[in-house]
Amino acid sequence: MAETAIIIGAGPAGLTAAFELLQRTGVVPIVLEVEDYVGGISRTANYKGNRIDIGGHRFFSKSDRVMEWWLDRMPMQRVQAGQATIGYQRKSRDVATTGQGPDPEQCDEVMLVRQRKSRIYFLRRFFDYPITLSLDTIRKLGLLRMVKIGFSYLRAVLFPVRPEKNLEEFFINRFGRELYHTFFKSYTEKVWGEQCSVISAEWGAQRIKGLSILGTLKHIFSKIFRRRGDITQKNTETSLIEQFLYPKYGPGQMWETVAREIERRGGQIVHHQRVSKIHLDRERIVAVEAVDPRSGQTTVYRGDWFFSTMPVKELVRALDAEVPAEVRQVSEGLIYRDFITVGLLLKELKVREDSKQGQQLIRDNWIYIQEPDVVVGRLQIFNNWSPFMVSDRSKVWVGLEYFCYETDNLWKMSDQELIELGSREMEKIGIIERSAVLDATVIRMPKTYPAYFGTYDRFDKVRRFMDRFSNIFLLGRNGMHRYNNQDHSMLTAMVAVDNIVAGVRDKSNLWDVNTEQDYHEAKDPQQGSGKATKPL
Repeated sequence: MAETAIIIGAGPAGLTAAFELLQRTGVVPIVLEVEDYVGGISRTANYKGNRIDIGGHRFFSKSDRVMEWWLDRMPMQRVQAGQATIGYQRKSRDVATTGQGPDPEQCDEVMLVRQRKSRIYFLRRFFDYPITLSLDTIRKLGLLRMVKIGFSYLRAVLFPVRPEKNLEEFFINRFGRELYHTFFKSYTEKVWGEQCSVISAEWGAQRIKGLSILGTLKHIFSKIFRRRGDITQKNTETSLIEQFLYPKYGPGQMWETVAREIERRGGQIVHHQRVSKIHLDRERIVAVEAVDPRSGQTTVYRGDWFFSTMPVKELVRALDAEVPAEVRQVSEGLIYRDFITVGLLLKELKVREDSKQGQQLIRDNWIYIQEPDVVVGRLQIFNNWSPFMVSDRSKVWVGLEYFCYETDNLWKMSDQELIELGSREMEKIGIIERSAVLDATVIRMPKTYPAYFGTYDRFDKVRRFMDRFSNIFLLGRNGMHRYNNQDHSMLTAMVAVDNIVAGVRDKSNLWDVNTEQDYHEAKDPQQGSGKATKPL
């Protein structure tokens, strides 16, 4: 009989694992998902034809394997000659060149080529992100503050903090104390609800890696000599990329497409299944119990392989085995940050952008709200991710992003209270007039951000304990308690399947994904590489 894999969670990691198993092995996957949708935080919520991307998902990766995987599911749009991007060159063939590819106006299964623009909103003004030393920046900040920023950065270069023990020191070493306080401190602490001085420097090393003043200057000068037409931008720091791919109807469209293909190939996706117990026999997982939250009915799923993307705290609680006290203490001390999006449908924004055709909608994909007198942390403009995200293109569809804990009063507010808060804050900082609000909705996503504080500094004890069980793989953002991007979550799933195919039992290569500066390609998994592996 064919082997069975039980996969907990239908987010990018879980669905990638299921697809890879069907593509490359005889193992039949059963995906258990507690919600009635797929994609996890990479879902696309639909409100009256207006679509919400939870947190904003650029389809960009320095991994050829991930880029090709995406484009195999959804091809790149037709791009006209003279546009900045004319295609993505892969090893086997050119997947999209001038004049080829589907037309988004005629085809739904298509990746759009999008230009990235994001700015910081501070002092009721827009600043480029990343910060550039332009005359416009100097004028907005003032000469005195710019002098302070310059001397502060020089001091950081000459006398860096060593060793970097926390995120505050990470930022100061790369930007100087003055620039850190001006553009990074307020937003970061809105996201995490903690002082940067208590957050591990590992978060910065993982999320913004090579971003610094020096890195930004190198990027600016390299643009002068860069060859146009390659969307991979492999030598560009991820925070600085200028173009990316995006499904016509948002990130959830990709995962809905993948889910259909999994079921077509014989895999199962079972919704409304909350895993409550995990049964073990010595050092192997043998089955999981899942409860339907609607009916309370319990179902037992037996398998040969298991993949978990559920939060580590919940995973350890579910183990039907004796867990060492220290491991349980660490897992119980793990902290998660929760996320709220308030979607506002507007007649227009109060802020506009000059163009040859007159004043138009600003072109930002998202805006970091650095203003300390409002709670909102970021603003997405969904029209600029994809015009197809908005049911009426004459309207403006935005998402206001709030970060909190489930125990906070913010999380407990009613939808109407949150809508009123968002409208009021946007008007307060001069982005909208409240009279322009036509409709609104609220989306709550718990456990969106695994935190790099609490007991995170001792997470290795949980990892070592779970790695003892030979037939379970922890994947993705919550499964590994690591702030992975979508592509990194996918790579962990790909590497796990590589290991099954190659008979590799050591799981260190999974944990090494997204811990190095580059993760472009990899060696064979039998060589113990810490990078994502090539297809076998």
